[in-house]
Amino acid sequence: MKAQRKTICTQLLERFTHDGERFLRGIITGDESWVHHYYPESKMQSMQYRRKNSPAPKKFKVVASARKVLLTIFWDMEGIVHIEFLEQGTKTNSERYVSTLRALKGRLRWVRQDKVKDVVIQQDNARPHTSRQTQCALQQLELPTIPHPPYSPDLAPTEFFLFPLLKKHLKGNHYETDAEVEADVRSWCRSLTPKFFADGMRKLVQRWRLCIERDGDYVEK
Repeated sequence: MKAQRKTICTQLLERFTHDGERFLRGIITGDESWVHHYYPESKMQSMQYRRKNSPAPKKFKVVASARKVLLTIFWDMEGIVHIEFLEQGTKTNSERYVSTLRALKGRLRWVRQDKVKDVVIQQDNARPHTSRQTQCALQQLELPTIPHPPYSPDLAPTEFFLFPLLKKHLKGNHYETDAEVEADVRSWCRSLTPKFFADGMRKLVQRWRLCIERDGDYVEK
């Protein structure tokens, strides 16, 4: 596993060294995550001021809301390229993912007309992403991929960069409907600047280097 991680990071870093940010600008990275109607606040967020002799506030066990929607998002150094939501209970299989890839290709033609031919997809190795059906669709859609080592969320920008910040934004918020969740996520995404996305993608290069320096070990925050 570590040898494979190091080999792939070496290959990608060599490509970056050769092509520079042109390579980075062509990467469209994406992933999925469940978004709940409610995320408990962190301990720091929920701290309450009280007088010295005041009784301690009651503590309640809080868990993420059972109601949730599946967020799928693709982005690059310029910003969000494609975003969609699936209701709880929807099957996240190869057929569903191929539909997402077709929608992504349509969005690319609309929002990234000048770079469609230079695009490469960065995705993890979840089964819907690596199935034969998906690989055929990627080839038909002319969406090449870059290698990604298995079980390596630390090398996936959406996992180590975008989703943690989104979840931080969502903490403590309550949503009554899926539509409210979707609207807030979209609003948060629109508030982000191109510099934000560029910084996130550049962190990927840093992690390639760290993975190589650590002989393939997992890259911590």
